[in-house]
Amino acid sequence: MDNLSVSPSLNQPMPPAAPKTGDPAKIHEAAQQFEALLLTQLLESAHPKGGWLGGGDDGASDTATGFAEQQLAVTMARQGGIGLANMIAAGLEKAASPAQARTPSVPTARVPGSTP
Repeated sequence: MDNLSVSPSLNQPMPPAAPKTGDPAKIHEAAQQFEALLLTQLLESAHPKGGWLGGGDDGASDTATGFAEQQLAVTMARQGGIGLANMIAAGLEKAASPAQARTPSVPTARVPGSTP
């Protein structure tokens, strides 16, 4: 039974490095994906449960409609959508910028009679 001990293997691949958090392209892509997800949910809630064309309770029709809604939402988000992706990306880029981290967010109060 002593031969059954588990030892870590040195041949295991290294986990991928954490992505750079301030990459504007990745931030914008993530914001577009979020907007596409939101648009998909809006499109799904916009039609009655019977389907867009009143197809009834057909599983294939529901699946095809779901794929179509998802593709439409992704295309809309890539073309500007409702502008949510741009607002999210701008906010995240601002938060991730190094200059933002160095400047205080609360203005300092000046003591009367002191020199600036």
